Amino acid sequence: MHAARLARVRAAMDAQDVDVLLLSVGADLPWLIGYQAMPLERLTMLVVPREGDATLVVPRLEAPRVVERLELFSLCAWNETDDPLDLVASLAGKAAVAAIGDRTWAQFLVGLTARMGSTTFRRGSEVTGPLRAVKDETEIGALARASAAVDRIAAELQAGAIALAGRTEAEVSAELGRRILAEGHHRVNFAIVASGPSAASPHHEAGDRVIQAGDIVLCDFGGTMLTDGGAGYCSDITRCVHVGEPPAELAELYGVLHAAQAAGVAAGTVGRPAQEVDAAARTVIEDAGYGQWFIHRTGHGIGVEEHEDPYIVAGNAEPLVAGNAFSIEPGIYVPGRWGARLEDIVVSTDEGPRPLNRADHSLVVVDA
Repeated sequence: MHAARLARVRAAMDAQDVDVLLLSVGADLPWLIGYQAMPLERLTMLVVPREGDATLVVPRLEAPRVVERLELFSLCAWNETDDPLDLVASLAGKAAVAAIGDRTWAQFLVGLTARMGSTTFRRGSEVTGPLRAVKDETEIGALARASAAVDRIAAELQAGAIALAGRTEAEVSAELGRRILAEGHHRVNFAIVASGPSAASPHHEAGDRVIQAGDIVLCDFGGTMLTDGGAGYCSDITRCVHVGEPPAELAELYGVLHAAQAAGVAAGTVGRPAQEVDAAARTVIEDAGYGQWFIHRTGHGIGVEEHEDPYIVAGNAEPLVAGNAFSIEPGIYVPGRWGARLEDIVVSTDEGPRPLNRADHSLVVVDA
């Protein structure tokens, strides 16, 4: 798998006239070779020339963590008194164009530009992004397993197995995190719990507000589930429940949201520009008079990162292709009152959009 990815990366480098690819912290490295760099001030960097052997430059104290795969790369371990940037610059040679990982720390990029003065630097995602955006069956399977795990948690939330009334948002968020780990995820990426008027903030940080009867409770949660290949694949789901019967005005708003999300999912067909998928969901909300309260894009790609290409947003004219995986998550947020969001992960296939999340999409009522 990794050897095939490396070959595809080199083909993309050749097509874009990139002489060397430099990958440090971030998701590109584990996606490409199955190794995740520690986010340290000590440099780890994979040097991939367009031709010739790849080399992983690592601090010597990190070398025991590396499973050296000679078919992919050789290992260059540096000592505390070495300058790893000199090593990278030497391995890069007289590269005219270097693509460097988007998440590389600025101190390393600045140091490399000083040592490689004749080299033009570009974003590494120009090489890796289009490749990572198209998932193979193994990757889709990993995303499906992660989605099924958070589906089970959402179903428990809707069944009342996760107590809400009388608990703080932070307490419920912590329980969601524990359940994400118990369902086989390696780590929790986020567990948003926003109740009542707090739900009008899309990225609300769960706090000490006590959930009470009459509240809508928005729960957006996900994590990373590791695979045998070393890279993890992410889950991401949003469901809302209501503590006691919702008022008619909120039920109407949620009905519009439900229809918008379904329209977005249905629009996620191969060949459809991403911006048209966004418009399919957005138009339903705008036509119902709620357009001013839908304040973010309809979705984002997902894979080894929670957010990656393709982005489902106005202005992205790139057509969807088979293997694209992305969220469809419209939201309506009325400041000072309430908010609601509904999210599934969807994969575009030649047979049509394939939602990976199946938990009930309605505004489920839980006991006060």
